[in-house]
This record gives sequence, C-alpha cells and structure tokens, in this order.
Amino acid sequence: MDINAAYKLWLEKATKDPDLQKELKSVEGNEEEINDRFYRELEFGTGGLRGVIGAGTNRMNYYTVCKATQGLASYLMKIKPEGAAVAVSYDSRIKSTYFAESVAEVLSANGIRVYIYNELMPTPMLSWAVRYYNCDAGVMVTASHNPAKYNGYKVYGPDGCQLTIDAANAVLAEINKTDVFSGIHSIKLDEGIKSGMIRYIDDKCIDDYMAEVRKQAVHPDVCASAGLKVVYTPLNGTGNKPVRRILKEIGIKDVIVVPEQENPDGNFTTCPYPNPEFKEALEKGLALCRKEKPDLLLATDPDCDRVGIAVPDGDDYALFTGNEVGALLLEYIARERKALGTLPKAPVAVKTIVTTDLTRAIAKKYGIELIEVLTGFKFIGEQIGFLEKKGETDRYIFGFEESYGYLAGGYVRDKDAVVASMLICEMAAFYRAKGISLIEARRKMYEEYGSYCNKLDNFAFEGESGMAQMQKIMTSVRTNVPKDIAGTKVVAFADYEASEKTDIGTGAKTQIDLPKSNVITLYLEDGASLVIRPSGTEPKIKIYYTTIGKTNEEAAALQQKYSAEFTSLIKSITE
Repeated sequence: MDINAAYKLWLEKATKDPDLQKELKSVEGNEEEINDRFYRELEFGTGGLRGVIGAGTNRMNYYTVCKATQGLASYLMKIKPEGAAVAVSYDSRIKSTYFAESVAEVLSANGIRVYIYNELMPTPMLSWAVRYYNCDAGVMVTASHNPAKYNGYKVYGPDGCQLTIDAANAVLAEINKTDVFSGIHSIKLDEGIKSGMIRYIDDKCIDDYMAEVRKQAVHPDVCASAGLKVVYTPLNGTGNKPVRRILKEIGIKDVIVVPEQENPDGNFTTCPYPNPEFKEALEKGLALCRKEKPDLLLATDPDCDRVGIAVPDGDDYALFTGNEVGALLLEYIARERKALGTLPKAPVAVKTIVTTDLTRAIAKKYGIELIEVLTGFKFIGEQIGFLEKKGETDRYIFGFEESYGYLAGGYVRDKDAVVASMLICEMAAFYRAKGISLIEARRKMYEEYGSYCNKLDNFAFEGESGMAQMQKIMTSVRTNVPKDIAGTKVVAFADYEASEKTDIGTGAKTQIDLPKSNVITLYLEDGASLVIRPSGTEPKIKIYYTTIGKTNEEAAALQQKYSAEFTSLIKSITE
C-alpha cells in the first residue's frame, strides 16, 4: 500500500481515538508530514516499540500498540495454548495509562490473564511482577528518558528480562500477520476485570518487592544514624513513591522533593529531556540543593530504572557520571562485603562493552569474575539467568551500564533505580560516618586505580533520511577503518556484526563470542578506545570514548582531542 492510500485508510478507519482524527485532518495535503507518519511501520525490535505519539504507522498510538499486543497474544497462544499470563505496568507519559489499559483489553480478549498495576510503577517493578506471578511475558508502557513527544512499549520474557532476539522475531512475525484495523481482538477493561481475566496487582506484591530491595543493603543500619540530607527529584515520573518509601525504610528522614517535579506529568514542563545523564534535566534539583545544602541530590528518570546524582563540591554541586557511580558502588559493595564476610565465593559482576574499564581493575583486586556483554541491560539480566540455572544466583553481586543503570541482586532482571538510590545513599552515609565525602571517595578511587575518562557523543539523525545517514556512517567506518585518530594509531578493530576482532598490524582475527550487533570498536595505541553504535531506542549514532591518563585532566584532554577528530570524520561522511 502506498503512503497516500495508507493515509486515506487511517482517515477512514482510525476513529477509536479522536486525537488521531484531528491530527490526520490537520496534515491533509502536506506530503512531508504524511510521509513521515506513514513511510514505515514503527519498528518492533527486541526492546519493543518506541516512537513519537501520534497518528500513522510510524507513530505510537492506539492502533500500533494494539497491533503489537495482538501479535504478542498470538505468539503466546502458540507457545502456551493451555493459557498464558502477562504483567503490565506503565509510567507517567502522555497516554501511558490509556495504552496500558488497551494492552490489557487486547490480551484478555485473547484468553490471556493480565496482572496490571492500578497506578504508574517503575520498569523494575514490571520485571518483578513478571517473576512474582510466574507470567509468560510482561509489557511496560514507557519511553524511558526520551522527550515528552515519545512513548514506548517494552516487552519482557518469563525470566523478567526484555525479550530475546528469537522471541522478538517470533512476535514480530505474528505482528506482521495482523491487520491493524480488522485483526485486533479487544474487550472493554471493565469486562475483563469482571470476568477475572484482568486483575489489579495487590499490595503484597509491592511490599515483597520492597523487601527484596532492602535485602541488597550492605550496611543496613548505617543510614539511620548518619543524618544524611537528600534532595530528590523523580523528574515527574514513577519513582516518587517507591524511592521515597525505600529511603524512609532505611532511616533517611530528611528528604526534600523538588516540588515542580514531584507529581506525574507527561509534558515534563521543567525538564524537556527528562534524562538524569544531562545537567539540564537537573537544574531545578540543583537550584534547590544550593538553597537546602543537602549531602546528595538523587534524580530518577520517568520509569525509574536510571538514577543520577550530584554531590557537594566546594560552594556548588558536582554531577557524577554513570561510570563513576557504578565503579564507586562496585568497589563499595566488594570491599565492604569482603570485610563483613558476606562476599560470595567466586563473585560475579557484569558490565556492558561501552562501560568503563576501571571496573577491570576493581574486579581484579577483589577476585571478582567480570563478564562483559553487549549494550542493553537485558544482557546483564541474561547473565543472572545463566547463574540461576546453575543454582548460583548469589554469586552475582552487581551489574551496571554507563547510562546510569545499576542492579544489585537477582530479584529483578532490569536496571533498578530504587535499589540503586538505596545503595547510593547507604554508600554516602557510610563514607560520611568516616568523615569522607563522595568527592573524596572518587578521588581516592582514581588515585588507586588510575584516571579514566569516559565520555559519550550523540549525533541525532531524524526521520527517513536520518536512518540512511546512520547506516552510511557505520558502513563507511567498517569499510574504511581509520589508520589513526588525531595522530594516535588505531591498532585493532572489532566488528560485532561480523563477530570478529582484527589486529591491524598482523591482520590476525579473533572471534567475538557475543550475539551479532551493529557495533564497532576502534582500539588505539595508547590504550584508548572508541565504540560506535546506532542507538536501539533513539534516532542517534552514539560514540563512547575511553581514555586513560596519569591525571583526570590528562585523560580528559585526550578525549577532547579524539572527539574533535572523530566528529570531523562523521561530518565528512554525511556531507
């Protein structure tokens, strides 16, 4: 079907949501706007769906959500014809509640039992509910930290991890068989509740989750007497209740919430890009910190699976990177559990390939087996699952990725900002009791292990032409591997799509034992590395830099030099 025919069909059939009709009529005759809405189907990958909210096949709306859900239902009915169950949760984004209820209506109409939270809840609590109720899948309606115009739909498997590649492909095959207007089975939410096919998740499930989070504490009593003062912002998302509850339970009484960002608001009016990785999202929190003088600023993203922090630094507050927080937590957990005698035999930590190599030095010191996986927390969750199958879940002590996602304990299989917030506060309280600030703890860590600079560059490519530009960049780097970056020789090249690493000097190739992925790594003569990959959730190319120096300033200067050179290379490819 051509684009104009698709547009006319939606104008005729897409009547369930009146907002869609208004939008479709508003773009009538505008070829560019129509093309952007209909030039493709919104891509269903291993993470599910993510896109701009609106009308058309390339948008998040009632019909694209229901089509994906019908595909999921058809898949589940094939693999479990005796009856499947799905857990559903949602965040504070525009139409999240509507989409989540629509998911429940489609699933229940297909004979699939649904367990749905009766209010917005974080992504990790969806992973928890899947395992708690022995579900066959889970759906989380969220676009994580994307701008307000986005929403999304993440699908989880029975292990509480995001769907595997094979399962996602099988679901996609069922989605592709489904007509977006005539192929969807649905009933009213009230009918599903009345029939017992839709159940609201009860308080015991939530209480049991909080109890599991508490079990991950290393020094569970340290916060009650530390007098820690915390400013917290949920960035208008799902973290407000669970994060405040866990902080209260561990004994932190002085918690001040950023008032403008306390309550759910899918418009994110005070933080247009609600990502705790970026200082702009934390400006309200930092302003409150300058007034209240807390020991710590905590900021969780809208679906509360990521957390960022800022700490006192002289007269102002310094933001820590995800790599720094993750490395500090790994060292704290390893050192203190070893001192307490609670560190398991043959402990395991997991990081992604773009996460700081500082973890290697920490792992070596404490005898930790460090496992590296592809980008995406589902691969960290997968490693916990492998340990679980061997009856060795307790060996897993910590996993993290540079993009502010952390998890201690195997009770869920996705990053969890609730447990991370608890452990960050506990760590701060522990150091405070010893007269050490987090700034000092970070300095001591770099003095012991070396100064690592880890930075991320993002290059945005919107729309249909943007997809082509990103592919052009990846193809060009693969076929024309740079000989040097800013005068420093490239000594090795890893292509995760080809599953091989090449030594530039000798031409020798070694196998990469990870799933194929559109990722490239360049290794430089001085120990630095650049990882290049298209984002799986946003129209962006991401470049991850790791540089090492005798001082932080030296490492940072190297990163800036390599970033300037590689930015010029990307511009020359796309011009």
